[in-house]
Amino acid sequence: MLTKFETKSNRVKGLSFHSKRPWILASLHSGVIQLWDYRMGTLIDKFDEHDGPVRGVHFHKSQPLFVSGGDDYKIKVWNYKMHRCLFTLLGHLDYIRTVEFHNEYPWIVSASDDQTIRIWNWQSRTCISVLTGHNHYVMCASFHPKDDLVVSASLDQTIRVWDIGALRKKTVSPADDILRLSQMNTDLFGGVDAVVKYVLEGHDRGVNWAAFHPSLPLIVSGADDRQVKLWRMNDTKAWEVDTLRGHMNNVSCVMFHARQDIIVSNSEDKSIRVWDATKRTGVQTFRREHDRFWVLAAHPEMNLLAAGHDSGMIVFKLERERPAFSVSGDSLYYVKDRFLRFYEFSTQKDTQLISIRRHGSTSLNQGPRTLSYSPTENAVLICLDVEGGSYELYIVPKDNTGRGDTVQEAKRGIGGSAVFVARNRFAVLDKTNNQVLVKNLKNEIVKKSGLPLTADAIFYAGTGNLLCKAEDRVVIFDLQQRVVLGDLQTPSVKYVVWSNDMESVALLSKHAIILASKKLVLRCTLHETIRVKSGAWDDNGVFLYTTLNHIKYCLPNGDSGIIKTLDVPIYITRVSGNIIFCFDRDGKNKVLNIDATEYVFKLSLLKKKFDQVMSMIRSSQLCGQAMIAYLQQKGFPEVALHFVKDERTRFNLALESGNIQIAVASAKEIDEKDYWYRLGVEALRQGNAGIVEYAYQRTKNFERLSFLYLTTGNMDKLSKMLKIAEVKNDVMGQFHNALYLGDIRERVRILENAGQLPLAYVTAAVHGLPDIAERLAAELGDNVPSLPEGKKPSLLIPPAPIMCGGDWPLLRVMKGIFEGGLDDAGRGLHEEDEDAADADWGEDLDIVDVDGMQNGDIGVVVEEGEVHKENDEEGGWDLEDLELPPELDTPKTAVNARSSVFVAPTPGMPVSQIWTQRSSLAAEHAAAGNFDTAMRLLSRQLGIKNFAPLKSVFLDLHIGSHTYLHAFSLAPVISLAIERGWNESASPNVRGPPALMCNFSQLEEKLKAGYKATTAGKFTEALRLFLSILHTIPLIVVESRREVDEVKELIIIVKEYVLGLQMELKRREIRDNPVRQQELAAYFTHCNLQMPHSRLALLNAMTVCYKAGNLNTAANFARRLLETNPTIENQAKTARQVLQAAERNMRDATKLNYDFRNPFVVCGATYVPIYRGQKDISCPYCTSRFVPTQEGQLCTVCDLAVVGSDASGLLCSPSQIR
Repeated sequence: MLTKFETKSNRVKGLSFHSKRPWILASLHSGVIQLWDYRMGTLIDKFDEHDGPVRGVHFHKSQPLFVSGGDDYKIKVWNYKMHRCLFTLLGHLDYIRTVEFHNEYPWIVSASDDQTIRIWNWQSRTCISVLTGHNHYVMCASFHPKDDLVVSASLDQTIRVWDIGALRKKTVSPADDILRLSQMNTDLFGGVDAVVKYVLEGHDRGVNWAAFHPSLPLIVSGADDRQVKLWRMNDTKAWEVDTLRGHMNNVSCVMFHARQDIIVSNSEDKSIRVWDATKRTGVQTFRREHDRFWVLAAHPEMNLLAAGHDSGMIVFKLERERPAFSVSGDSLYYVKDRFLRFYEFSTQKDTQLISIRRHGSTSLNQGPRTLSYSPTENAVLICLDVEGGSYELYIVPKDNTGRGDTVQEAKRGIGGSAVFVARNRFAVLDKTNNQVLVKNLKNEIVKKSGLPLTADAIFYAGTGNLLCKAEDRVVIFDLQQRVVLGDLQTPSVKYVVWSNDMESVALLSKHAIILASKKLVLRCTLHETIRVKSGAWDDNGVFLYTTLNHIKYCLPNGDSGIIKTLDVPIYITRVSGNIIFCFDRDGKNKVLNIDATEYVFKLSLLKKKFDQVMSMIRSSQLCGQAMIAYLQQKGFPEVALHFVKDERTRFNLALESGNIQIAVASAKEIDEKDYWYRLGVEALRQGNAGIVEYAYQRTKNFERLSFLYLTTGNMDKLSKMLKIAEVKNDVMGQFHNALYLGDIRERVRILENAGQLPLAYVTAAVHGLPDIAERLAAELGDNVPSLPEGKKPSLLIPPAPIMCGGDWPLLRVMKGIFEGGLDDAGRGLHEEDEDAADADWGEDLDIVDVDGMQNGDIGVVVEEGEVHKENDEEGGWDLEDLELPPELDTPKTAVNARSSVFVAPTPGMPVSQIWTQRSSLAAEHAAAGNFDTAMRLLSRQLGIKNFAPLKSVFLDLHIGSHTYLHAFSLAPVISLAIERGWNESASPNVRGPPALMCNFSQLEEKLKAGYKATTAGKFTEALRLFLSILHTIPLIVVESRREVDEVKELIIIVKEYVLGLQMELKRREIRDNPVRQQELAAYFTHCNLQMPHSRLALLNAMTVCYKAGNLNTAANFARRLLETNPTIENQAKTARQVLQAAERNMRDATKLNYDFRNPFVVCGATYVPIYRGQKDISCPYCTSRFVPTQEGQLCTVCDLAVVGSDASGLLCSPSQIR
């Protein structure tokens, strides 16, 4: 039993399938009728007018109607489109058990507890016949699908068959008058429209259900005696054929299956039973835990059943309808009706090959589930669900082209699933041991292989490979090498479809499609609300798949769409161009033609095959809002332009693709303020000043126009704008224009005219116009404003524009394939633009009216000083006299821009990128600003992990290898890379390495300074200098191999000093531990220092030990000091005195962790000796040695690298790489 849909609700008493739509009605014990879409799993509607339980419900075959009958004695007819009850039929006197429409006539039959059956005409809304005769509740009544019969079942233990032939004749309304007269008589005196044909007795208890066979003269009934009985009838009599026993409680409902030779019954014993109608034996039983079954319904056209129970209903299929098939090249092998068949796609020829064994098992769903084919051996492997999963292997005879009657003895075995993995090898899944058995064609095990995950199915994945599926993931497993080649998280996969080239795979689950590469690298995932049924790849790499009601496509990037709507589901076997080969639900091969234009077009766009896109645009009728939106979304607005006729959409697309010419043409057509404004914004973005000007003129946007002239430095037109503002009497506009022009006298005059005398006075006084200031002061009298003391005024003059006049230079762009190829389509448009261009917009066009002025000559008006009021002007301003300099004929250049566009040099690769591409030296990466790669290089070469001390060097290197130039005002600063060793004869195209601010000679200077500080006893200062050398060396670059050796030598020298000084500073900190003080002083003498510093260290150690009473150790230091032949007499004298004192008393007061006879190195972290032969680890950069416990810690000497980490070594010269 394959459950397709389940609901949870009150007890379901009545069910009815819609004949065409995926709908089912369920009437509930609570009085509600629910309308469900079982395909989508959604509740569409609820009808709630009955009072009490509704026991019967039925859809009309063709009208948007259904009928219901309930315990309120009412029959209601509903229109589901109008969501309401149309009318109620009254007449029954007790509960109504069932209601049903007739297939052809406008009749409803109803059965009731009032012991009658009524037939109603739902068009005239009257009862046309009452069938009486039962003497207990009538539990059900239904029409025969073809004949004029009604069958009814009653608790009086009988089934009655009624003949309603007379009723049909009466309905057909004969023309014969005599007949009509006799009909009147029967109407008046009670006629016999329906007569009992047979009474079937045989049940011992009340009968709950009786039903006709759809085509044979059979009746099936179920009763409270727990039996299902089969009856046969002929023209004269009816008799009992057989009894089916097995239910444990009252049988509620029983029916014949429309497509198979079976009977389905359900019962209050909580089970549904399936019986073989010919053998009359039980085939299968489906049980529920707690719910009694009450009703069954069958779909009139599809292989679907529904059952209602105590807590809802289920829609189910008894058997899987998907045929087992396998595609191989041009052929298809599949199983149908227990035959293996072969179908050739090219000729569409279908051949029967061999017969397949019938299974002894009586249960349903034991047919072949999957099929695998080996073309070279002509072998077929069929998997079944028999015995919990088994397979059968057939070898198809090469010459067998006949009827295929031969029954071949198959090689059989048990296994979850079986597939061919090579020419003559197949793999069988052994679920119990989670392993795969590889077998040969003799069915012998050749090899066993454990699986990397708990697999519940295996699929073919190329020769020798298996795709193993678990609940939430799939893996590709190589059987030879026993390795996992790919792994992917997925919902539970049902089917696997490989592309022809085996490069891509589609994994189909119940509601999702996952496309992946052959190594299971995810490409995209699609989710469907409706069940996915099948799929196949087409030749272009597009995956076509079917759901219950659509054929859809999925592109490699995850874009999907609908190709065709389906009435019934199909199973795709192959896609070839515009043809889909598929199975229907009956297992018949079908060929469908589809329109592939949409997905081929999208695929061409995706793969950038623009010539193909072009030809499709020209030839096909691709259009519609969806396609335009798709092109826009994918960044091809210029392509979308060629589909669009609507001017507003054209305008939007033209702006989006930057096509100013088409935008101008559309704006002219639309001629609305908002569109001109948006055109202006886009033209401004492109730097097309002429069109910006034109757009502002069309919208009379004087403020923006003035500002445009200011930014483009067009002073002539600005002064004209000032005059226009005067004509319009726009004081604010006048003032702004005067401000933009930097015309102080004009500003003073405007302020004075506007009555702002104090402001006018201040402006004149500040800008050094004493004559005007005095005149205004006289007018103001006592109200002269005071100017602030001690403040220096600055002149308010607009800045000089970066570029004066003209359009901004545009890069030369090759005509796109779409513009070039589609120019014919827009030819008319372009000609219109040419005319617009010749009209020379900025000048003698009808640019704008000042509130209705037409083509008057503003120059004349202004010169004569006749600034009229607006309402008595006849003419108007029309910028006819804006004599533009020749280079300002902007729109013309814009339209024909292709010929005279500034061609910018093609940008080369940034120097910093060249530096990093060529170099493995960290310093050069840092100089280029690529700090992260520099850090990675240092980490790899020297094991450096702590980059904090290097931060300042990194920044210095980067800043030091660039210089910065000012271009002109308001433009950003330009940075230039400085190259090492550049000279004038160098080729301009050859880039040298970066100039670096750190060099080796600087380090030598620092070393000398460090020595000096050490001699002077300034240990903290000396330590800082030596550490700074250690922190610079990783980012130093030298030229020769000799210098590389010097750098490495410098690291060793500096490291010794850093370690020694750190110990000496530590010694000075610990005053309270004389033993540790002596040890540290002693270790200091073993650091490899310059001779003067060594002597000082020995003298220091000798003094410390002597004072502490360790005379023997002090004598050792004195001896070593004298061996160095000290040049300073005082040092030698002290040493000799210590020796003499020690010889008198050769003993040590305290024992030290110090053995001068045994060679050792000092641990850089713990400052303890590591004697020869003891284990130690070192820093990969500064080579300091440490005790093993320090591994993985930061080196305390250089403070950069990690102790004991792997590193390739210092790289500081190009010569090392060569």
